[in-house]
Amino acid sequence: MPIRTNRGRAAVYRRLWGWPLRSPKHLSATGIILVVLIVGLGIVLPKTLGNRVAPTPSNAFAPDSSTSAPSRLPVGAPITSSTTSPLPTRLSSPLATPTSAAPNTEGLTIAKQWATAWVTHPAGITNQQWLEGLRPYTTEEYLPEMSTVDPGNIPASKLTGDPTVVTSYTSSLEVDIPTDGPKLSITVVSTTAGWRVAHYGQAG
Repeated sequence: MPIRTNRGRAAVYRRLWGWPLRSPKHLSATGIILVVLIVGLGIVLPKTLGNRVAPTPSNAFAPDSSTSAPSRLPVGAPITSSTTSPLPTRLSSPLATPTSAAPNTEGLTIAKQWATAWVTHPAGITNQQWLEGLRPYTTEEYLPEMSTVDPGNIPASKLTGDPTVVTSYTSSLEVDIPTDGPKLSITVVSTTAGWRVAHYGQAG
């Protein structure tokens, strides 16, 4: 028979809420039922609501595979400016042009002194002895190259004239000096130690 009065319903509710407290067995059974219900809800609810959960910060900015991957050109397709970027130039600014200047007197003197030491190679002189005569007028970077020269093979023994300026700049100059053999072409540069010979060869 259905319960139609409020007093009857209240009596039924008291029996239901009081049932777990009637004995330890009832209390244990009630605890087990509650645990099963909680576990079941924890498994079922995420599955049913998973599709409607708003994106979290961890996946809100995940790349979209349909838009983030660059498209590939067909094999043999020409490369246009839209698919490549211009390469940077090797030099960011053009090299400065040397400034012409009147011949430096110290540079001319060093060139003649170096040439005098170059043609001075008496019989029996060693490379080390000959190199010591050139050292005061030669750059430190050029001395190792001069150490490979055999002074006995030098086809000149004296100078036959004064230096002639070929080119002259504020920090370097090139001169020709005649000898009793080939004419020398000597490059002299300005260094922290003064003007020094940085290269020589046979004048054309």
